[in-house]
Amino acid sequence: MKKLAALLLAMILALSLGLTAQAETVTELPRNETLYFAGQQWGTVNSWNVIGTNQNNAMAIAGGIAGYRTLMFETLYMYNFMDGSLTGLLADGDYAWNEDMTELSVKIKDAAKWSDGTDVTAQDVARTFEIGVEIGNGTGTSYGAYIAGIDAVDDKNLVIRAALNDAGQPVNPLKLLDFLSGVPVAQAAWIDTVVERNGGDAVAILNDAGDDVVWSGPYTRYFADDTKVVLIRDDNYWGQDASMWGKLPVPKYIAHAIYADNPAGETALKAGEVDVCQQFIGNVQNLWLQDGLPISTYYEEAPYGVCLTMPTAWYNMNIPMLKESAALRKAIAIAVDYDSIIANAMTNQSPSFNDAPRSLMNPTEGEQALYDHEAVKDLQWAGNDIEGAIALLDEAGIVDSDGDGWREYNGEKISLNAVCPNGWTDWQASMEIVAAAGAKIGVEITTLYPEYSIYQTVFTNPNQTEYAIFMWSPDGAGPSMPWGRINQFFSSSFVGVENNWSGNWGQYVNERADELLSIIPMTTDAEELKAMYTELVEIYLTEVPSFSLMYRPSVFHAVNESVWTNFPTGDDGRNIPPADCTDGYGIAALYELELVNP
Repeated sequence: MKKLAALLLAMILALSLGLTAQAETVTELPRNETLYFAGQQWGTVNSWNVIGTNQNNAMAIAGGIAGYRTLMFETLYMYNFMDGSLTGLLADGDYAWNEDMTELSVKIKDAAKWSDGTDVTAQDVARTFEIGVEIGNGTGTSYGAYIAGIDAVDDKNLVIRAALNDAGQPVNPLKLLDFLSGVPVAQAAWIDTVVERNGGDAVAILNDAGDDVVWSGPYTRYFADDTKVVLIRDDNYWGQDASMWGKLPVPKYIAHAIYADNPAGETALKAGEVDVCQQFIGNVQNLWLQDGLPISTYYEEAPYGVCLTMPTAWYNMNIPMLKESAALRKAIAIAVDYDSIIANAMTNQSPSFNDAPRSLMNPTEGEQALYDHEAVKDLQWAGNDIEGAIALLDEAGIVDSDGDGWREYNGEKISLNAVCPNGWTDWQASMEIVAAAGAKIGVEITTLYPEYSIYQTVFTNPNQTEYAIFMWSPDGAGPSMPWGRINQFFSSSFVGVENNWSGNWGQYVNERADELLSIIPMTTDAEELKAMYTELVEIYLTEVPSFSLMYRPSVFHAVNESVWTNFPTGDDGRNIPPADCTDGYGIAALYELELVNP
């Protein structure tokens, strides 16, 4: 009887904590049924609300236009950054433009179902966009200026209407393509339930816990606390229909322990406790060349991954001296020793800025060809130019007038901080090098490393003055690139936006840049495009509203094959991107995994 009472008490406690009955055995997940991850989930999950904000729920609610994480919530299409293709997920077949690119038509798969057994419909897509605009979530802020509305023609057919400019042309048809692969679709009926229980209050809706959320993906929540997050496969998943995958993904469980920092995740990877690691690992090649571990990356040779993005130090334009002085901004930027960042912080897993000269483009051949290198070469810098930085500051009258070793701006000592999340060791190493550059030119820069749960709430606040120089990455790839990334660097549409995950985190404004960004999406002439992209690069290198620190893969992808094998590689002919088996078309990997010892 005592054992029975104890068992009943444990069940009641589990239910009171909001856990499922299955969660009692979460600490004993079958190793041959569980795919373990590292480098994605930092801190405790805040919510399961797919239309909310600050969910801190990386395994279920995360991603961008380079590939949304569709384990639990699905997009219309899956983006593949290896070839730029869009493969239908909830969508059936190809999308279709009308003649003047003002409308985009999409059909929903007949087989697509929600977890409650109801059909995924065009109304769900329309309501997902509508609520985003109403409450100002990430979907609303990212696409509200480009999409006028989404109309459900019937249950399975929808039309996405482009927002039009004064000339009657679409503001930016590229953003409609981004929407297809970047926005998870939520169930309209569930959205209405959330709205009703929160009395229509936008803030309350954004912060709703979403414990009753309905999903369409192959996995759902199983367990979450401050030590781990576990998803369990939904064996009723519609995607086993012949119109989609035709089968279920191989792992029954997706699990992510919450590690304190990168070294802890790397240790777990080495020990075979992690199968897929999405975090930077210094000198990753040593894991197989020297340690002889069954660990591999997408490519056998450096840079070992596909470098698509540029982690960037953003200047906070809410701080007057940074807003007013381009000389100060550029001096710090040209003084930074980027070769040291690449050699030490990135262990040469990045091209240098000599190899791929600084611009707004990633280092891929296609993007590098989009601007005139010769026209801007005198503005580009490879870094560690201490003499040039000192001369620039002296010429601007930013000098040390009191002899304490630090320069002043308008009589005020320049004292800035350089900030990134704690535990992101490669980013922290980069911020230390930025701070060291400041010391060499008489500009005090101290480093600050808050926990990510705090960091994410500050840098997304458009009015914050707490962080002066802070790191975040623009998007790496997607249907709208490079326009989409440049829009993130420049667009004033993000200025003043609360909970801003979309772009221009430094709140910089340049009217000419805005003008060019409005023209490019409707321009088809290659030479005109090149001229406009070149001008944008010139503005960026002159004004320096931010400065990229390195080139980097959008996601890292190191795998330990002691338990699971047949992960995608760059030479296997399958064209599955190194997106950690979770993002965009990278999720195709989950359907092809094999056990080493079945």
